[in-house]
Amino acid sequence: MKKYFISEIIDQTGITKYTLGIFILVGLTLVFDGLDYMIVPFTMPQIGKAWALSPVQTGSLASWSLLGLGIGAIFAGMISDRIGRKRALGISCLVYSLFTMPIFFVPNYASFSILRVLAGVGLGACIPVAITMASEFAPAKNRGLLSAGILSFLMVGWAVAGLVAIYVVPTFGWRACYLLGGVPALYGIFLLLQSNESPFWLIAHGREREAIEIVQKIEISGKGKARELSPGSLLIPPPAPSVGAKAIFSSDYFKSTASFWLIYFFGGIIIYGVTAWLPTLLVGKGYGVVRSYSFAVTQSLFSIVGTMGTGFMADVIGRKKNMALGFFFCAVAIILLGLSTNQWQVLTCSVLVGIMMNYALSGLMPLMAETYRTEFRNTGIAWATAAGRAGAFCGPLIGGLAQQLGLGFTGVFAFFTIPAVICVLITVGLVTETKGRAIETSLSAN
Repeated sequence: MKKYFISEIIDQTGITKYTLGIFILVGLTLVFDGLDYMIVPFTMPQIGKAWALSPVQTGSLASWSLLGLGIGAIFAGMISDRIGRKRALGISCLVYSLFTMPIFFVPNYASFSILRVLAGVGLGACIPVAITMASEFAPAKNRGLLSAGILSFLMVGWAVAGLVAIYVVPTFGWRACYLLGGVPALYGIFLLLQSNESPFWLIAHGREREAIEIVQKIEISGKGKARELSPGSLLIPPPAPSVGAKAIFSSDYFKSTASFWLIYFFGGIIIYGVTAWLPTLLVGKGYGVVRSYSFAVTQSLFSIVGTMGTGFMADVIGRKKNMALGFFFCAVAIILLGLSTNQWQVLTCSVLVGIMMNYALSGLMPLMAETYRTEFRNTGIAWATAAGRAGAFCGPLIGGLAQQLGLGFTGVFAFFTIPAVICVLITVGLVTETKGRAIETSLSAN
Protein backbone atom coordinates (compact mmCIF):
# COMPACT_ATOMS: atom_id res chain seq x y z
CA MET A 1 0.00 0.00 0.00
CA LYS A 2 1.45 3.32 -1.07
CA LYS A 3 1.61 6.00 1.61
CA TYR A 4 1.37 9.75 1.20
CA PHE A 5 2.00 12.91 3.16
CA ILE A 6 -1.05 15.15 3.17
CA SER A 7 1.00 18.01 1.74
CA GLU A 8 2.08 15.73 -1.14
CA ILE A 9 -1.55 15.16 -2.13
CA ILE A 10 -2.46 18.83 -1.77
CA ASP A 11 0.59 19.89 -3.81
CA GLN A 12 -0.32 17.45 -6.60
CA THR A 13 -3.94 18.65 -6.63
CA GLY A 14 -3.25 22.38 -6.49
CA ILE A 15 -5.80 25.07 -5.70
CA THR A 16 -9.35 23.75 -6.01
CA LYS A 17 -12.89 25.00 -5.48
CA TYR A 18 -12.74 23.34 -2.08
CA THR A 19 -9.55 25.24 -1.21
CA LEU A 20 -11.08 28.53 -2.30
CA GLY A 21 -14.24 27.70 -0.33
CA ILE A 22 -12.20 27.26 2.85
CA PHE A 23 -10.30 30.46 2.02
CA ILE A 24 -13.54 32.45 1.76
CA LEU A 25 -15.17 30.77 4.78
CA VAL A 26 -12.18 31.57 6.97
CA GLY A 27 -11.76 34.98 5.39
CA LEU A 28 -15.25 36.10 6.37
CA THR A 29 -14.30 35.77 10.04
CA LEU A 30 -11.57 38.31 9.33
CA VAL A 31 -14.03 40.66 7.61
CA PHE A 32 -16.10 40.71 10.80
CA ASP A 33 -12.90 40.89 12.88
CA GLY A 34 -11.74 43.95 10.93
CA LEU A 35 -15.16 45.60 11.27
CA ASP A 36 -15.32 45.08 15.03
CA TYR A 37 -11.76 46.34 15.57
CA MET A 38 -11.64 49.29 13.16
CA ILE A 39 -14.93 50.78 14.26
CA VAL A 40 -13.01 52.25 17.22
CA PRO A 41 -10.62 54.46 15.18
CA PHE A 42 -13.57 55.64 13.10
CA THR A 43 -15.50 56.70 16.21
CA MET A 44 -12.54 58.05 18.21
CA PRO A 45 -13.23 61.76 17.40
CA GLN A 46 -16.86 61.52 18.57
CA ILE A 47 -16.06 59.51 21.72
CA GLY A 48 -13.15 61.77 22.64
CA LYS A 49 -15.39 64.84 22.32
CA ALA A 50 -18.34 63.27 24.18
CA TRP A 51 -16.22 62.27 27.18
CA ALA A 52 -13.73 65.19 27.04
CA LEU A 53 -10.72 62.92 26.65
CA SER A 54 -7.10 64.03 26.22
CA PRO A 55 -5.24 63.05 22.99
CA VAL A 56 -3.48 60.19 24.80
CA GLN A 57 -6.77 58.93 26.26
CA THR A 58 -8.38 59.19 22.83
CA GLY A 59 -5.56 57.14 21.31
CA SER A 60 -5.94 54.58 24.09
CA LEU A 61 -9.51 53.86 22.94
CA ALA A 62 -7.90 51.79 20.17
CA SER A 63 -5.11 50.51 22.40
CA TRP A 64 -7.45 48.76 24.84
CA SER A 65 -8.65 46.57 21.99
CA LEU A 66 -5.04 45.77 21.19
CA LEU A 67 -4.30 44.72 24.76
CA GLY A 68 -7.08 42.16 24.40
CA LEU A 69 -5.74 41.16 21.00
CA GLY A 70 -2.41 40.29 22.60
CA ILE A 71 -4.06 38.20 25.32
CA GLY A 72 -6.24 36.42 22.77
CA ALA A 73 -3.29 35.63 20.52
CA ILE A 74 -1.27 34.13 23.38
CA PHE A 75 -3.98 31.67 24.32
CA ALA A 76 -5.41 31.08 20.83
CA GLY A 77 -2.31 29.25 19.63
CA MET A 78 -2.24 26.73 22.45
CA ILE A 79 -6.03 26.29 22.38
CA SER A 80 -6.15 25.85 18.61
CA ASP A 81 -3.30 23.33 18.64
CA ARG A 82 -5.25 21.41 21.28
CA ILE A 83 -8.96 21.63 20.34
CA GLY A 84 -8.60 22.28 16.62
CA ARG A 85 -8.65 25.19 14.20
CA LYS A 86 -12.40 25.00 13.52
CA ARG A 87 -13.54 25.29 17.14
CA ALA A 88 -11.01 27.98 17.99
CA LEU A 89 -12.11 30.08 15.01
CA GLY A 90 -15.83 29.81 15.77
CA ILE A 91 -15.38 30.57 19.47
CA SER A 92 -13.20 33.60 18.77
CA CYS A 93 -15.87 34.99 16.45
CA LEU A 94 -18.49 34.61 19.19
CA VAL A 95 -16.29 36.30 21.78
CA TYR A 96 -15.44 39.45 19.83
CA SER A 97 -19.04 39.89 18.69
CA LEU A 98 -20.74 39.44 22.04
CA PHE A 99 -18.40 41.86 23.81
CA THR A 100 -18.68 44.54 21.09
CA MET A 101 -22.48 44.85 21.10
CA PRO A 102 -22.83 45.96 24.79
CA ILE A 103 -20.67 49.04 24.11
CA PHE A 104 -23.88 50.59 22.80
CA PHE A 105 -24.88 51.01 26.46
CA VAL A 106 -21.59 52.06 28.15
CA PRO A 107 -21.70 55.30 30.19
CA ASN A 108 -18.00 56.19 30.40
CA TYR A 109 -14.37 55.62 29.37
CA ALA A 110 -13.68 52.96 32.01
CA SER A 111 -16.53 50.63 31.03
CA PHE A 112 -15.70 51.13 27.34
CA SER A 113 -12.10 50.11 28.02
CA ILE A 114 -13.06 46.91 29.87
CA LEU A 115 -15.37 45.74 27.10
CA ARG A 116 -12.77 46.51 24.42
CA VAL A 117 -10.17 44.40 26.21
CA LEU A 118 -12.63 41.49 26.38
CA ALA A 119 -13.69 41.89 22.74
CA GLY A 120 -10.02 42.13 21.80
CA VAL A 121 -9.40 38.64 23.20
CA GLY A 122 -11.66 37.25 20.48
CA LEU A 123 -10.27 39.58 17.82
CA GLY A 124 -6.71 38.51 18.64
CA ALA A 125 -7.53 34.81 18.69
CA CYS A 126 -9.18 34.90 15.27
CA ILE A 127 -6.29 36.21 13.18
CA PRO A 128 -3.56 33.58 13.84
CA VAL A 129 -6.06 30.73 13.55
CA ALA A 130 -7.22 32.07 10.18
CA ILE A 131 -3.63 32.37 8.93
CA THR A 132 -2.87 28.81 10.06
CA MET A 133 -5.95 27.34 8.38
CA ALA A 134 -5.25 29.16 5.11
CA SER A 135 -1.66 27.89 5.07
CA GLU A 136 -2.58 24.30 5.90
CA PHE A 137 -5.01 23.98 3.00
CA ALA A 138 -2.65 25.64 0.50
CA PRO A 139 -0.28 23.86 -1.94
CA ALA A 140 3.38 24.81 -1.45
CA LYS A 141 3.67 26.82 -4.68
CA ASN A 142 0.70 29.01 -3.70
CA ARG A 143 1.13 29.08 0.09
CA GLY A 144 2.57 32.58 0.09
CA LEU A 145 -0.44 33.90 -1.82
CA LEU A 146 -3.05 32.20 0.38
CA SER A 147 -1.44 32.57 3.81
CA ALA A 148 -0.66 36.26 3.27
CA GLY A 149 -3.70 36.94 1.11
CA ILE A 150 -6.10 35.78 3.81
CA LEU A 151 -5.38 39.09 5.56
CA SER A 152 -6.98 40.92 2.64
CA PHE A 153 -10.31 40.02 4.23
CA LEU A 154 -9.23 41.94 7.33
CA MET A 155 -8.69 45.00 5.14
CA VAL A 156 -12.20 44.57 3.71
CA GLY A 157 -13.51 44.62 7.27
CA TRP A 158 -11.58 47.83 7.97
CA ALA A 159 -13.16 49.43 4.88
CA VAL A 160 -16.63 48.23 5.90
CA ALA A 161 -16.09 49.82 9.32
CA GLY A 162 -15.39 53.14 7.62
CA LEU A 163 -18.51 52.88 5.48
CA VAL A 164 -20.59 52.03 8.53
CA ALA A 165 -19.19 55.09 10.31
CA ILE A 166 -19.83 57.37 7.34
CA TYR A 167 -23.49 56.42 7.07
CA VAL A 168 -24.36 55.56 10.68
CA VAL A 169 -22.52 58.12 12.85
CA PRO A 170 -24.06 61.32 11.36
CA THR A 171 -27.61 59.93 11.64
CA PHE A 172 -27.66 57.53 14.58
CA GLY A 173 -24.53 58.48 16.54
CA TRP A 174 -21.35 56.53 17.31
CA ARG A 175 -23.03 54.03 19.67
CA ALA A 176 -25.09 52.44 16.91
CA CYS A 177 -21.91 51.22 15.20
CA TYR A 178 -21.14 48.95 18.15
CA LEU A 179 -24.64 47.52 18.17
CA LEU A 180 -24.00 46.30 14.61
CA GLY A 181 -20.76 44.71 15.86
CA GLY A 182 -22.77 41.94 17.51
CA VAL A 183 -24.07 40.54 14.21
CA PRO A 184 -20.99 38.30 13.55
CA ALA A 185 -22.01 36.07 16.48
CA LEU A 186 -24.41 34.37 14.07
CA TYR A 187 -21.52 33.55 11.75
CA GLY A 188 -19.54 32.12 14.65
CA ILE A 189 -22.34 29.65 15.31
CA PHE A 190 -22.39 28.73 11.61
CA LEU A 191 -18.64 28.03 11.67
CA LEU A 192 -18.95 25.70 14.65
CA LEU A 193 -21.73 23.73 12.95
CA GLN A 194 -20.66 23.68 9.29
CA SER A 195 -16.92 24.27 8.74
CA ASN A 196 -14.32 21.51 8.30
CA GLU A 197 -11.18 20.88 10.34
CA SER A 198 -7.63 21.04 8.98
CA PRO A 199 -6.47 17.57 7.86
CA PHE A 200 -3.01 18.32 9.26
CA TRP A 201 -4.45 18.87 12.72
CA LEU A 202 -6.60 15.74 12.40
CA ILE A 203 -3.71 13.46 11.43
CA ALA A 204 -1.51 14.95 14.17
CA HIS A 205 -4.19 14.01 16.69
CA GLY A 206 -4.70 10.44 15.47
CA ARG A 207 -7.92 11.10 13.56
CA GLU A 208 -6.74 9.66 10.24
CA ARG A 209 -10.13 8.57 8.95
CA GLU A 210 -11.46 12.12 9.18
CA ALA A 211 -8.29 13.47 7.60
CA ILE A 212 -8.72 11.06 4.67
CA GLU A 213 -12.27 12.32 4.11
CA ILE A 214 -11.09 15.92 3.91
CA VAL A 215 -8.17 15.09 1.59
CA GLN A 216 -10.47 13.14 -0.73
CA LYS A 217 -12.91 16.05 -0.88
CA ILE A 218 -10.02 18.28 -1.94
CA GLU A 219 -8.99 15.83 -4.69
CA ILE A 220 -12.53 15.37 -5.98
CA SER A 221 -12.97 19.14 -6.10
CA GLY A 222 -9.79 19.52 -8.18
CA LYS A 223 -9.67 16.37 -10.32
CA GLY A 224 -13.20 14.96 -10.24
CA LYS A 225 -12.01 11.83 -8.45
CA ALA A 226 -9.91 10.83 -5.46
CA ARG A 227 -7.25 8.16 -4.99
CA GLU A 228 -8.04 5.17 -2.81
CA LEU A 229 -6.96 5.84 0.75
CA SER A 230 -7.50 3.50 3.65
CA PRO A 231 -6.40 3.72 7.31
CA GLY A 232 -2.61 3.70 7.29
CA SER A 233 -2.36 5.42 3.88
CA LEU A 234 -1.38 8.79 5.28
CA LEU A 235 2.13 9.24 6.57
CA ILE A 236 2.34 10.74 10.02
CA PRO A 237 5.48 12.79 10.71
CA PRO A 238 7.47 11.63 13.75
CA PRO A 239 6.26 13.40 16.89
CA ALA A 240 7.93 16.68 17.74
CA PRO A 241 10.39 16.43 20.66
CA SER A 242 8.48 19.28 22.32
CA VAL A 243 5.34 21.30 21.68
CA GLY A 244 3.84 24.64 22.60
CA ALA A 245 5.94 27.44 24.04
CA LYS A 246 8.80 25.09 24.85
CA ALA A 247 9.10 24.16 21.17
CA ILE A 248 9.10 27.66 19.70
CA PHE A 249 11.87 28.71 22.10
CA SER A 250 13.98 25.58 21.56
CA SER A 251 17.43 25.88 20.00
CA ASP A 252 16.08 24.94 16.55
CA TYR A 253 13.51 27.72 16.53
CA PHE A 254 14.77 30.47 18.85
CA LYS A 255 16.32 32.74 16.20
CA SER A 256 13.27 32.52 13.96
CA THR A 257 10.90 33.10 16.87
CA ALA A 258 12.89 36.15 18.02
CA SER A 259 12.98 37.66 14.52
CA PHE A 260 9.24 37.07 14.00
CA TRP A 261 8.40 38.71 17.32
CA LEU A 262 10.54 41.76 16.62
CA ILE A 263 9.17 42.22 13.10
CA TYR A 264 5.59 41.81 14.26
CA PHE A 265 6.18 44.21 17.17
CA PHE A 266 7.55 47.04 15.02
CA GLY A 267 5.10 46.26 12.21
CA GLY A 268 2.26 46.53 14.71
CA ILE A 269 3.45 49.98 15.75
CA ILE A 270 3.29 51.09 12.11
CA ILE A 271 -0.05 49.63 11.05
CA TYR A 272 -2.09 50.29 14.17
CA GLY A 273 -0.50 53.64 14.87
CA VAL A 274 -1.19 54.93 11.36
CA THR A 275 -4.68 53.45 10.97
CA ALA A 276 -5.79 54.50 14.46
CA TRP A 277 -4.80 58.15 14.02
CA LEU A 278 -5.28 58.78 10.30
CA PRO A 279 -9.02 59.63 10.47
CA THR A 280 -8.53 61.92 13.50
CA LEU A 281 -5.44 63.64 12.05
CA LEU A 282 -7.25 64.33 8.79
CA VAL A 283 -10.25 65.75 10.64
CA GLY A 284 -7.80 67.97 12.54
CA LYS A 285 -6.36 69.25 9.24
CA GLY A 286 -9.84 70.43 8.25
CA TYR A 287 -10.90 67.77 5.76
CA GLY A 288 -14.18 67.07 7.59
CA VAL A 289 -15.53 63.77 8.93
CA VAL A 290 -16.94 62.33 5.70
CA ARG A 291 -13.95 63.25 3.54
CA SER A 292 -11.42 62.12 6.15
CA TYR A 293 -13.20 58.82 6.66
CA SER A 294 -13.42 58.36 2.89
CA PHE A 295 -9.63 58.71 2.65
CA ALA A 296 -9.22 56.08 5.38
CA VAL A 297 -11.72 53.73 3.70
CA THR A 298 -9.85 54.10 0.40
CA GLN A 299 -6.60 53.29 2.18
CA SER A 300 -8.13 50.12 3.65
CA LEU A 301 -9.50 48.98 0.29
CA PHE A 302 -6.16 49.44 -1.45
CA SER A 303 -4.47 47.62 1.42
CA ILE A 304 -5.96 44.50 -0.15
CA VAL A 305 -3.58 45.03 -3.07
CA GLY A 306 -0.73 44.90 -0.59
CA THR A 307 -1.77 41.69 1.16
CA MET A 308 -2.50 39.85 -2.08
CA GLY A 309 0.54 41.28 -3.87
CA THR A 310 2.99 40.28 -1.16
CA GLY A 311 1.75 36.68 -1.22
CA PHE A 312 2.20 36.51 -4.99
CA MET A 313 5.67 38.07 -4.92
CA ALA A 314 6.77 35.90 -1.98
CA ASP A 315 6.08 32.85 -4.15
CA VAL A 316 8.16 34.40 -6.96
CA ILE A 317 11.20 36.06 -5.37
CA GLY A 318 11.23 34.40 -1.95
CA ARG A 319 9.89 35.33 1.47
CA LYS A 320 12.94 37.14 2.86
CA LYS A 321 13.74 39.47 -0.05
CA ASN A 322 10.05 40.25 -0.50
CA MET A 323 9.58 41.36 3.11
CA ALA A 324 12.77 43.46 3.23
CA LEU A 325 11.72 45.37 0.11
CA GLY A 326 8.22 45.78 1.52
CA PHE A 327 9.36 47.52 4.70
CA PHE A 328 11.79 49.74 2.78
CA PHE A 329 9.08 51.07 0.48
CA CYS A 330 6.72 51.30 3.46
CA ALA A 331 9.10 53.83 5.05
CA VAL A 332 9.24 55.82 1.82
CA ALA A 333 5.43 55.92 1.54
CA ILE A 334 5.00 57.09 5.15
CA ILE A 335 7.47 59.96 4.61
CA LEU A 336 5.54 61.06 1.53
CA LEU A 337 2.24 61.00 3.46
CA GLY A 338 3.69 63.16 6.22
CA LEU A 339 4.86 65.71 3.63
CA SER A 340 1.50 65.86 1.79
CA THR A 341 -0.02 69.35 1.58
CA ASN A 342 -3.32 68.97 -0.31
CA GLN A 343 -6.18 66.49 -0.48
CA TRP A 344 -4.99 64.72 -3.64
CA GLN A 345 -1.52 64.21 -2.22
CA VAL A 346 -3.06 62.96 1.03
CA LEU A 347 -5.34 60.56 -0.83
CA THR A 348 -2.58 59.22 -3.07
CA CYS A 349 -0.06 58.79 -0.26
CA SER A 350 -2.66 57.28 2.08
CA VAL A 351 -3.27 54.63 -0.55
CA LEU A 352 0.47 54.00 -0.94
CA VAL A 353 0.92 53.69 2.82
CA GLY A 354 -2.03 51.30 3.07
CA ILE A 355 -0.60 49.13 0.33
CA MET A 356 2.99 49.06 1.55
CA MET A 357 2.54 48.65 5.30
CA ASN A 358 0.23 45.68 4.74
CA TYR A 359 2.43 44.33 1.95
CA ALA A 360 5.40 44.39 4.31
CA LEU A 361 3.89 42.79 7.41
CA SER A 362 1.72 40.28 5.52
CA GLY A 363 4.92 39.00 3.93
CA LEU A 364 5.73 37.45 7.31
CA MET A 365 2.76 35.03 7.19
CA PRO A 366 4.17 32.34 4.84
CA LEU A 367 7.50 32.49 6.70
CA MET A 368 5.83 31.64 10.00
CA ALA A 369 3.58 28.95 8.54
CA GLU A 370 6.54 27.20 6.91
CA THR A 371 8.87 27.49 9.87
CA TYR A 372 6.81 25.80 12.60
CA ARG A 373 5.56 22.20 12.69
CA THR A 374 1.85 21.30 12.75
CA GLU A 375 1.93 20.37 16.46
CA PHE A 376 2.82 23.93 17.42
CA ARG A 377 2.35 25.94 14.23
CA ASN A 378 -0.57 27.93 15.57
CA THR A 379 1.21 28.52 18.88
CA GLY A 380 4.20 29.96 17.00
CA ILE A 381 2.05 32.16 14.77
CA ALA A 382 -0.23 33.24 17.60
CA TRP A 383 2.58 34.21 19.96
CA ALA A 384 4.25 36.24 17.21
CA THR A 385 0.98 38.08 16.62
CA ALA A 386 0.77 38.67 20.38
CA ALA A 387 4.14 40.42 20.17
CA GLY A 388 2.65 42.42 17.32
CA ARG A 389 -0.24 43.44 19.55
CA ALA A 390 2.23 44.81 22.06
CA GLY A 391 3.56 47.05 19.31
CA ALA A 392 0.05 47.80 18.16
CA PHE A 393 -0.90 48.81 21.70
CA CYS A 394 2.00 51.27 21.73
CA GLY A 395 1.29 52.71 18.26
CA PRO A 396 -1.86 54.76 19.01
CA LEU A 397 -0.46 55.88 22.35
CA ILE A 398 2.78 57.07 20.78
CA GLY A 399 0.82 58.89 18.09
CA GLY A 400 -1.13 60.70 20.81
CA LEU A 401 2.07 61.53 22.70
CA ALA A 402 3.64 62.90 19.50
CA GLN A 403 0.69 65.24 19.12
CA GLN A 404 0.87 66.41 22.73
CA LEU A 405 4.55 67.21 22.12
CA GLY A 406 3.46 69.43 19.24
CA LEU A 407 5.12 67.44 16.42
CA GLY A 408 2.13 67.98 14.14
CA PHE A 409 0.91 66.03 11.11
CA THR A 410 4.34 65.64 9.51
CA GLY A 411 6.13 64.79 12.75
CA VAL A 412 3.67 62.06 13.74
CA PHE A 413 4.12 60.24 10.45
CA ALA A 414 7.88 60.75 10.41
CA PHE A 415 8.07 58.78 13.64
CA PHE A 416 6.50 55.72 12.01
CA THR A 417 9.35 55.43 9.49
CA ILE A 418 11.73 54.38 12.29
CA PRO A 419 10.16 50.96 12.99
CA ALA A 420 9.95 50.30 9.24
CA VAL A 421 13.72 50.74 8.87
CA ILE A 422 14.33 48.52 11.92
CA CYS A 423 12.24 45.77 10.28
CA VAL A 424 14.38 45.95 7.13
CA LEU A 425 17.51 45.40 9.22
CA ILE A 426 16.01 42.48 11.17
CA THR A 427 14.78 40.78 8.00
CA VAL A 428 18.15 41.04 6.28
CA GLY A 429 20.12 40.00 9.34
CA LEU A 430 18.04 37.30 11.04
CA VAL A 431 15.34 35.81 8.81
CA THR A 432 15.84 32.40 7.15
CA GLU A 433 14.29 31.74 3.73
CA THR A 434 11.53 29.06 3.69
CA LYS A 435 10.22 29.13 0.12
CA GLY A 436 9.23 25.64 -1.10
CA ARG A 437 9.54 23.95 2.30
CA ALA A 438 7.20 20.98 2.95
CA ILE A 439 4.78 21.90 5.69
CA GLU A 440 5.10 18.59 7.61
CA THR A 441 8.83 18.98 7.96
CA SER A 442 8.91 22.67 8.80
CA LEU A 443 12.09 23.24 10.75
CA SER A 444 13.95 26.45 11.33
CA ALA A 445 17.38 26.40 9.77
CA ASN A 446 19.11 28.37 12.48
